[in-house]
Amino acid sequence: MFNKLKGVEDRFRELERLLSEPEVVQDRNAYQKYIREHADISSIVTVFREYRKVDQELDDSLELLSDEDPEMKKMAGEEVARLEKEKAGLAEELKILLIPKDPLDEKNVIIEIRAGTGGDEAGLFAGDLFKMYQRYAEKRRWKVEIMDHNTTDVGGLKEVIASVNGKGAYSRLKFESGTHRVQRVPTTETQGRIHTSAVTVAVLPEAEEVELNIDQNELKVDVYRSSGPGGQSVNTTDSAVRITHLPTGLVVTCQDEKSQHKNKAKAMKVLRSRLFDQMVREQNEARSQNRRDQVGSGDRSERIRTYNFPQGRVTDHRIGLTLYKLEVILQGDVDAVIDPLITYYQSQALQHSERADG
Repeated sequence: MFNKLKGVEDRFRELERLLSEPEVVQDRNAYQKYIREHADISSIVTVFREYRKVDQELDDSLELLSDEDPEMKKMAGEEVARLEKEKAGLAEELKILLIPKDPLDEKNVIIEIRAGTGGDEAGLFAGDLFKMYQRYAEKRRWKVEIMDHNTTDVGGLKEVIASVNGKGAYSRLKFESGTHRVQRVPTTETQGRIHTSAVTVAVLPEAEEVELNIDQNELKVDVYRSSGPGGQSVNTTDSAVRITHLPTGLVVTCQDEKSQHKNKAKAMKVLRSRLFDQMVREQNEARSQNRRDQVGSGDRSERIRTYNFPQGRVTDHRIGLTLYKLEVILQGDVDAVIDPLITYYQSQALQHSERADG
């Protein structure tokens, strides 16, 4: 580990030198590349330097243990205990910092929420989940834009597709992919019986055009009249867009905008992200165990969480976490679940890394 850390520190010094060179400063692409790399490893270098400082202080304190002065010896013993604890903590922090980062972590995301089994109740809960993520995004100062949505007759959502733009959006929301189960008494239930329904969530990293070039000849684009909410032009102009990717059969529709051009742009954004997600999943098959160690299976069919309203309970089944703060979480405090998930998957990745190194 320490050979790796010395190599990272050497690279950090080299980057500081490069960033001060006039020719690099004038080359915008090179400068941005080096500044990002510098930012990525600066936290590792900061902790490593603190570790070495504490290690040196520990050596000095150990020498004082042989002092003949009892008072000095006692103080040195207390200092040694404190520094050993601090050194161990920094060593663990360094191990976690050295875990390879998911290259997708800094990406924006496309989040797709769909009502599953449970009829109207599933649609209502799909709406509740979307509001939860909107509130969470607001707390993190992320921007949410609805790409497409379909409502139910009772005010729920059959499905909603939205983009979430902000620093580290994928790094946190990627843990939300899967089936979310709700247990509660519907307002229409006169006997007070608990109803169970399900909603699926898919979180896709947003793909840039340079990352995924789509052949326009492989697309079938249909336009039709919008239905449902959308303004005065609904049902009067062919503004809704349906794009079919012929090689894969993927179909994306968008009708939220009055402009056909804007709907097509949004639909292409969703299609590009779905294709990119498919490509990433195929690439990860070869290293699937490492991927699972980092972010779980991400299987959309996997039941990941249960929201039990009578008990005010939220349970994440992947890590056996149960919290009796359902209302707080639905108000946007999703970090209460995400933070323990990150800690768990970091420990899994760390164990996998140590096995690989061993």
